[in-house]
Amino acid sequence: MTTKLVSQMTLEEKAALCVGINAWQTYAVERLDIPSITVSDGPHGVRRAQTIADGSLPATCFPTASALASSWDVELIRQLGQALADECIAIGVDVLLGPGNNMKRSPLCGRNFEYFSEDPYLGGEMAAAFIDGVQSKGVGTSLKHFAANNQETERMTVNAQIDERALREIYLAGFERAVKKSQPWTVMCAYNRLNGPYGSENHRLLVDILKEEWGFEGFVVSDWGAVHNRVNALIGGLDLEMPGPQEMRVQRVAEAVQRSELDEAVLDAAVERILHIVFKAKQTKKGGTQIDIDGHHALARQIAGETMVLLKNDNLLPLRNVKKLAVIGKAAKEPYFQGGGSSHINPTKVDMPLEELQKLANGAEISYADGYTMQDEFDQALIDEAVKIAAQAEVALLYIALPPFKESEGYDRKDIDLTNQEVALIKAVTGVQPRSVVILNNGSAVAMNEWIDGAGAVLEAWMMGQAGGGAIADVLFGRVNPSGRLAETFPLKLSDTPAYLNFPGENGEVRYGEGLFIGYRYYDAKNVPILFPFGYGLSYTTFEYSKLQLSKKAIKATDGLTVTVEVKNTGSVAGKTTVQVYVHDCKAELVRPEKELKGFAKVALAPGESKTISITLDERAFAYYHPGYQEWVVESGEFEILVGQSSADIGLKESVYVEAPRNRVAPLQRYSTLKEWLNHPRGQVVLESALAQFMKSIEQTFGEAVLASDAIEWAKDLPLDVVFAFWGQNLNMTSEELVENLLAQL
Repeated sequence: MTTKLVSQMTLEEKAALCVGINAWQTYAVERLDIPSITVSDGPHGVRRAQTIADGSLPATCFPTASALASSWDVELIRQLGQALADECIAIGVDVLLGPGNNMKRSPLCGRNFEYFSEDPYLGGEMAAAFIDGVQSKGVGTSLKHFAANNQETERMTVNAQIDERALREIYLAGFERAVKKSQPWTVMCAYNRLNGPYGSENHRLLVDILKEEWGFEGFVVSDWGAVHNRVNALIGGLDLEMPGPQEMRVQRVAEAVQRSELDEAVLDAAVERILHIVFKAKQTKKGGTQIDIDGHHALARQIAGETMVLLKNDNLLPLRNVKKLAVIGKAAKEPYFQGGGSSHINPTKVDMPLEELQKLANGAEISYADGYTMQDEFDQALIDEAVKIAAQAEVALLYIALPPFKESEGYDRKDIDLTNQEVALIKAVTGVQPRSVVILNNGSAVAMNEWIDGAGAVLEAWMMGQAGGGAIADVLFGRVNPSGRLAETFPLKLSDTPAYLNFPGENGEVRYGEGLFIGYRYYDAKNVPILFPFGYGLSYTTFEYSKLQLSKKAIKATDGLTVTVEVKNTGSVAGKTTVQVYVHDCKAELVRPEKELKGFAKVALAPGESKTISITLDERAFAYYHPGYQEWVVESGEFEILVGQSSADIGLKESVYVEAPRNRVAPLQRYSTLKEWLNHPRGQVVLESALAQFMKSIEQTFGEAVLASDAIEWAKDLPLDVVFAFWGQNLNMTSEELVENLLAQL
């Protein structure tokens, strides 16, 4: 159908279809009954507006991505996606612009609250579940920002320089998993350049990898304002430019075809991809329904409760029989529940944390003090007031929000600290009231060294959405047993972080000098002390892991492996834990991280209950990307399967021998080293005769003073022609001739 339609369209119509008609809609061709579709911002809510400047329609504001990933619950994320789709249908949206799946390379990225994790496997699973949920209802998604959009500083122009292994294993892997597993209707290109070309013009990224290698079936849309040259962008694989109208862009595309600067087949392919999604979207009628305000608000509260991470608890939580509470912090009355920028939602209603606390406090006397403002200022009087009420209470609850001037889309954080006012406030309050709970609202890791020792408990509540105030109360009073686990490492200090020396770059470029080693991969490799590890989180109960079993002790990589473990709730209350499976490659040709997350499962258990959990690892769980072969490889050898409750809490370990699907041998070239020749099965045979003459030549030249075997060991890292040039005087041909002769024999 779409191919026939394309053949019936004029050149100008095709060019117009590839550029938005306004801020949020595509071009319609009425004579051919080609409708327009509507897209909308909002990974954690529907931000439906008529123009970019307009206020958006009311919608449910769910927790942001950094919170969602901390749930480690793919089914919960799928339910979120379905609710978002229902709201899209109600207010006339065909494609929701999300989820964001960029890696948390540095905690300084101002947009980290919109991204899932520092780990591509976890991020990929979260993104896939989100996409599945939304698209199951006939609404599309836009997986973004593809790729390496990991900072806000110079985000529209900076050139991210990333080596091939890091690119494939870290920065593309999460996108790859989501694309292959869930097929988002659209993928949004990033603003930045990647190893030279802009994201909107990067043919290797958008065509070679995304469309051809991964089999992406939808269309690629620009981030708003990301296109610099419309013709180059079409050639580079960008199908739809947003926003519109862009009459000059349309004209330029048509002229480029007429002048043979642009192959019309490239334009036709883009048009066909867009039409495929347009007609898919129109299969689901939009409008005519109402948002389930109360139902979705309740779901938002449930989700928020599942995402909160209990970081510290000196037997203070859950609160029991407290008669006098001091509530401190501006965020208790003015909740900080979402980030700034394009994802900002106009919520249907908002829970006030203080009000929700009062509902569950069972008649306790509650006093309140602001403690701080959301401005960059210091006010000792506010601290003094807070100290006074804290000293008179049984428990102090400090609601601490990282203010918008610290983190938002559009700029990066300068540090990972709370404000000076907030740090001083926490230290002063905990100094007089050790039974103090610090409740954090922030989008990414914060430093806590200055004050955490004095706090009785710390609850990471993230940007928790419009119902987060009630969810905090649920956790504090034990109505919800916290089950969140960190999706990112919390460092002790900024200078410990992997990208510290290379963020945000300079002179228009940012070098990803840490390579593969971001997040826990870096802290493991460097043995750097941290505040809280990836995957960490406390509960009001305890769990025991035991009876780790592998389906086989030796496998072919293509067969995969099933890991089973028994989990028991050894405490007195119901709770949830996340079983985390990491893989360690005992010996590899190229450097690999100490361990990498390759599977997880969240399980709910009643007190005393046990369950056996099975997690399947596929071939990719054992693979790494080899730039020499330009493909993912598995090497035959021993792998350790590590099971634990965080990246730093590995309680169980078993080994499996993995047989590679085939032996890969790097091709030998003129400048290959002696070691590469000796390690090459065919090269070693071909080299045997010449090597024997070489050893004889050394003995004749140096006698017993130098053993030929020692010389070979010394020369292993030299190119073979250099080896023969140094010591091959008696080989009856030049070193170049000898190497060419050996290569010919191969």
